[in-house]
Amino acid sequence: MKDQSDNDSLTPAVLTRFSPLDGLKKENLHALARKTSLRACPTGEVLFRKGDEERRSIFLVTGTVELRDGEEVIGRIEGGSPQALNPLGGVIPRPYTAVTVGRVQFFSLDSEQLDLMLTWDQTGSYEVNELGGDGESNGGDDWMTALLQTKAFHRIPPANIQAIFMRMQRVNLKAGDLVIQQGDEGDYFYVVTRGSCVVTRETPLNREGIRLAELKVGDTFGEEALISEARRNATVSMLTDGSLMRLGKDDFRTLLNEPMLEWVDRAAAEAIINEGGRWLDVRLPSEFENFHYPDAINVPLYFIRLKLKTLDPKLRYVVCCDTGRRSSAGAFILNERGFQAYVLRGGLSVPTTA
Repeated sequence: MKDQSDNDSLTPAVLTRFSPLDGLKKENLHALARKTSLRACPTGEVLFRKGDEERRSIFLVTGTVELRDGEEVIGRIEGGSPQALNPLGGVIPRPYTAVTVGRVQFFSLDSEQLDLMLTWDQTGSYEVNELGGDGESNGGDDWMTALLQTKAFHRIPPANIQAIFMRMQRVNLKAGDLVIQQGDEGDYFYVVTRGSCVVTRETPLNREGIRLAELKVGDTFGEEALISEARRNATVSMLTDGSLMRLGKDDFRTLLNEPMLEWVDRAAAEAIINEGGRWLDVRLPSEFENFHYPDAINVPLYFIRLKLKTLDPKLRYVVCCDTGRRSSAGAFILNERGFQAYVLRGGLSVPTTA
């Protein structure tokens, strides 16, 4: 790569050399490249110290970084090597001190923002949950029946179910009306009560949007963005005249999402694993290969609906990712389909205890 000076911008081609950036869609890579600069520093600079807990992902582009534990040199990483494909010292707190040897070029990203982008890209192909029932109904209270027959509602306390229906708002719409827009922040959880909707996703090659699904009475959408705190990953508009019931973000989290998710700390998670449970890691394969818990299963979040048949419904799963954001969305999907899934609190960055 041509040598670049401080504050030179990065190209998407450079970003895709690194994991997990290689898992981002093209539009997100371009946006990231516009906001990220390549930095250079001379020999002897400390990039981070052992024990640091700042959530920044640092990627080595060129040069050499020495890894130290106190005064002892425990290794070196060269820019462009396989060891440099992942963030330096990716575990929090940092397991070693990183010191530059000669001139080094690197870039750093806010780990939380990166995880939000990954979550948005990986929360499934579209934000739809297929519900039970034949889907042939055209109105009345059939949407309530369909909703109550889903496995998701089996976990909800009766008082919560009553509150959910009481707090839902009816919205009457015309054919062609926009309900949610790809890229917007999540605000409501929706249920189709009359008519039908169409789900589309815009891609770099198709700005008009690829048609992904048609939603009928009883179908729901919009929940994944509320769970993961990511932006909408698809657009939903009315295919016909119809009505929707919607539940606000705060009510959704309190009444529907929270009862569906059970968070566990590392000790409780290991107890589940020791009793025959399995780790289910929903990160990208490249992230998984860099570091994962022993005997973990890797099912990236964007594949989880397609891979449900490969999972044993008799087992308990502890779903994990770097922060808990992607894993909470994954656990919701599993619990909704009748699995017993838990979310690892704090994510994989939490250090193990002796």
